[in-house]
Amino acid sequence: MEMKQTFPIVGMHCASCAIVIDKTLSKATGVHSVEVNYATEKAVIVYNSEQTNPQTLSKLLKKFGYHLKLDANEKGKINFTPLLIALPIAVLSLVMMAWNIGAQLSFFGEMPEIIKNIFYYTMPIFALYIFISIGRPYLTGLWRFIRYGVANMDTLVGLGTTAAFLYSVTITIFASSLKNIINTEQTYYDVTIIVLVLISLGKYLEARSKLKTGDAIQKLLNLQAKTALIIRKGQEIEIAIDKVQHGDHIIVKPGGKIPVDGTVIEGSSYVDESMISGEPMAVTKNVGDTVIAGTINTTGTFHFKATKVGSETMLAHIISMVEEAQNSKAPIQALADKISGVFVPIVLVLSFIALAAWLLFGIPSLGFAHALSYGLTCFVGILVIACPCALGLATPTAIIVGVGKGAQNGILIKDAATLQKLQSVTTIVMDKTGTLTKGQPELVSFKNYSDKTEEALLSILVSLEQKSEHPLAHAILNYGKTKNIETQNVNNFEAIKGMGLQGTINNQEYFIGNEKLISDLKLNFNTKELDQESSEGKTPIMLAIKGKVLATVFVSDTLKSAAKQSIKQLHDLGIKIVLLTGDNIKTAHFIAKELAIDEVVAEVLPQDKLEKIKQLQTAGNIVAMVGDGINDAPALAQADVGIAMATGTDVAIESAGITLLHGDISKIVKAIRLSKLTMRGIKQNLFWAFIYNIVGIPLAGGLFFPIFGWLLNPIFAGLAMGLSSVSVVSNSLRIKTKKL
Repeated sequence: MEMKQTFPIVGMHCASCAIVIDKTLSKATGVHSVEVNYATEKAVIVYNSEQTNPQTLSKLLKKFGYHLKLDANEKGKINFTPLLIALPIAVLSLVMMAWNIGAQLSFFGEMPEIIKNIFYYTMPIFALYIFISIGRPYLTGLWRFIRYGVANMDTLVGLGTTAAFLYSVTITIFASSLKNIINTEQTYYDVTIIVLVLISLGKYLEARSKLKTGDAIQKLLNLQAKTALIIRKGQEIEIAIDKVQHGDHIIVKPGGKIPVDGTVIEGSSYVDESMISGEPMAVTKNVGDTVIAGTINTTGTFHFKATKVGSETMLAHIISMVEEAQNSKAPIQALADKISGVFVPIVLVLSFIALAAWLLFGIPSLGFAHALSYGLTCFVGILVIACPCALGLATPTAIIVGVGKGAQNGILIKDAATLQKLQSVTTIVMDKTGTLTKGQPELVSFKNYSDKTEEALLSILVSLEQKSEHPLAHAILNYGKTKNIETQNVNNFEAIKGMGLQGTINNQEYFIGNEKLISDLKLNFNTKELDQESSEGKTPIMLAIKGKVLATVFVSDTLKSAAKQSIKQLHDLGIKIVLLTGDNIKTAHFIAKELAIDEVVAEVLPQDKLEKIKQLQTAGNIVAMVGDGINDAPALAQADVGIAMATGTDVAIESAGITLLHGDISKIVKAIRLSKLTMRGIKQNLFWAFIYNIVGIPLAGGLFFPIFGWLLNPIFAGLAMGLSSVSVVSNSLRIKTKKL
């Protein structure tokens, strides 16, 4: 049986770690696919449960220093204590180094002999302590490379700092024997100490920054209520959230979090849904309305019936969707992954080439002592500065922040590829009902042709329509509620198929229906007025008695308030808008004119919608489809980017790459801006990551020394390495501050 699971990975702390894990798991028996994300420190694994299991896969990784986190209670934490102890030693080493350099340049006097002797004997001890405390992962990485031939960033740092340390120890022990061969005054204890501390500090800052990139998930998790106040056997009792069952009657008091999804059965209130939808205004909730887990009741007390619990709730669905999207990879990441995959072996080779080149070409002109000193400096410098972590973080950190920001604004993105594609969309195809319109018919006009009051006529209409099952009846009933219309007894009620209904009130027979019904009754009516209203997308419902039409009400599915402004903003972005609807052509053209839509395709079947998307794609357009119904699902799946309204069906939502909560059309514009913003951040990250390595490695290798006399101290290489990763993560975090 095929399984797809996401596992946190313990021990992964660099981009090359992710490559090692990916390759190891991909080769495992029964594993179909693996996606390892360094930024989230998770792996999405698709495997055959009959051939392998998570425990077996975790064992495969253990020899390389990693394992799958299978125990939910296992705590992963950043331990700052060893680094805190090491920092004063690094500062002291830096002071000593600066003193020596300053003395050589005659900025100030030589170090007193007593201090020099103290540090001569204590520096090896300090360096050894640093290796044992914070340098252990790098030594382990070097050992695993020697044993298994698998290298990561730890290998590079371990090799460089170990070489510097062992060289220094050799000089300390055999100073008298080596003084005629090499410069015994030059040791690299300070380099070892400061480089290891700087790299560890960089890792710590990077880890802290990475936590901030993923705080959208934490904020969503924090929305979940811990308990629910329910009514059982006539008593109010408080129970844990995981004990709530379908059908439970739950009480929500002012200021309380709604624990699960459900339907209001008693009372009313205003509910703050901003944490899920991104909308600041509280939403009115009355009997029959849906409430969502994690939202906050602001004023009144109400009761609701639980309809979705646990993983079924919208909040749980959002968290799952956001996590999956943050763990996915964007196509733009492929190049960085390829480079990271071969980066460490290439750097190892380059470091040895640099050392050999200095010895080969430096000895004739500089002498053995200086050539070896420069060669060792470059050897360590290349190994330290050449970190693929900035490359590995460039794309996923921006994706994590972008997807999280989208979720906080009511925009749910299914995967990173969709987020990348959205920025390139040239044409947006929109369904009408539920997308541009509210999807709920409303009574928008009332024409009275009788001597009765409007209230009296409404009472007749509401009384008759409350017995009807026709969708348009709800528009009249809802309008009647707003006017507090009282109903009357109806006798002899009968539905007239395809035309309307009839019934008797106070011994008077009434008819309600369409033009055909009124024509069959041989009654005169204003056809011109009806045609005019119908051309604007309104449906006439006529009230009559035998011999006379009493009134006509016009029902229409009204435009969403944000529709006009949203279409204008999309046009400002250079995007063409196509209205694609099964509705009649007159209504479609009226709406298109109202909203300044570029093209109209009306009276189409679901398969016609699919074909239209294909036609647009064949013509070279990158197409986004926006819809909310089952009939939109094929078109949503075919489009380059499918955008579903969360007010629509589950089928439509599952078919789409992006879901807009509350069916808010203005979020389309925000989603496109978010895509462009995220992709701009990724490109900036990749540019600086590439430039950093392109310039840093030759500089550390001494390539510019013959021309400019430039040679990079390994300490600055370590500082640059740490800052490169932190700067990439910080640039990604900037996306959070941008307004959509």
